[in-house]
Amino acid sequence: MGSTPMTASRTLPDPLPIFPLTGTLLLPANWLPLNIFEPRYLAMVEDAMAEGKMIGMIQPLTARQDNAPAYEVLLEEIEDHPSLYQVGCAGRIERCERQPDGRFLILLRGVSRFRVLSELPLQRGYRRVLPDFSGFARDEAEGSVQLDPRRLLSAVRAFAGRQGLEFDDEVLNALPGISLLNGLSVALPFRSDEKQALLEAETPAEREEMLLTLLGMGVDLVDPEDHYVPPILN
Repeated sequence: MGSTPMTASRTLPDPLPIFPLTGTLLLPANWLPLNIFEPRYLAMVEDAMAEGKMIGMIQPLTARQDNAPAYEVLLEEIEDHPSLYQVGCAGRIERCERQPDGRFLILLRGVSRFRVLSELPLQRGYRRVLPDFSGFARDEAEGSVQLDPRRLLSAVRAFAGRQGLEFDDEVLNALPGISLLNGLSVALPFRSDEKQALLEAETPAEREEMLLTLLGMGVDLVDPEDHYVPPILN
């Protein structure tokens, strides 16, 4: 099956290899570092590097403790094929470093969200889907969206004070508004259903309002010791 057009100069893959991971969010124009060591996902990265460098991040429908600190992903200990949310985000592997022990350290940059149309048979042990990118045509330009960061900065500082969290103000102040919005959406340890709601927000403006609401609520955060919390990368 041919690729789904994105622009005249870029296409998105069809089918799309996917990496199911609870609580791990990839957003358009945002960055996600991952440590890959399970055999089926090593195979996925090898194939992706040879075929367009794209993989899809998507959450299992039922939250599971499938993450560990320092980017360690304990996928051997969980069921192989959990049911998935219907919306994920495709990312391009911008950096891929093979380690002496066989692991891959990769850095993904979010390109476009997708909706799962159907799932395909396994390939070398990893899962693949037929993706529909048509509802997310504006994602490619998300990195250039202009967004005033002042409300978010004020809200996250108040949130950090209530939750006993610490942020580097110098880093936060240096981020463009859209990078701050998506970086906080990714890095803050919200529940997986809240992360999914942030992912599925139709526009950055809607995601900002949702994030401001979450920051203002007395939400129960996931324990960072039991949950992968990536750094804020712009």
